[in-house]
Order: sequence, then C-alpha cells, then structure tokens
Amino acid sequence: MTTFFVWAGAALLVMMVPIFYRMNIGPTAIDRIVAVNMIGTKTAVLLVFIGTIFPGGRVGMFVDFALAYGLLNFIGSLVAARFFNRSKTAGEIDVVGEA
Repeated sequence: MTTFFVWAGAALLVMMVPIFYRMNIGPTAIDRIVAVNMIGTKTAVLLVFIGTIFPGGRVGMFVDFALAYGLLNFIGSLVAARFFNRSKTAGEIDVVGEA
C-alpha cells in the first residue's frame, strides 16, 4: 500500500509542472491566482499522502497540517479576489440596496 501512495505522490508532483508554467507565464493575474490555488490543493493532498507513508502512525498530524494549509490557501484566494474586486475605477461606488 505504501508503494501506491509513493507513486500517487510522484504523479501529483509531475502534474504540478504545467501549473508552475501557468503560474509564471499566465497572461492575467487571475490565471496566476488559480494556479497558486491548484498548487496549494495538490500540496494538501501530498501532505496526506506523506502522512500515510510516514512510519509511526502519525497520519493525524499530517492531516491537521493539510487542513491548516488548505484553510490558508482558501483565505489567500478570498483576499486576492477581494483585492481585484476593490480595484475598480474611482468613479464607481457600490451602494447596497440601490440599483
């Protein structure tokens, strides 16, 4: 079973290579943000795989790390989306309840 997780982790690392390309060369900032989010998600999965391979039965510790990393990844995406939403022109005013 350990060899399965080693090969699955290696496959995830190989699948990250095109994402690194999109992160560096992406034509827009949104493409780069999505690429960073995808890398964060794959890293969280890799942490769980490492936890299953790690001797001593410390899977829970790595799952906690993966959850914390996934939460930080999600919050970072929200912050970036809010930043790009706020960077409107100075003449636009958002008023709640008015059309």
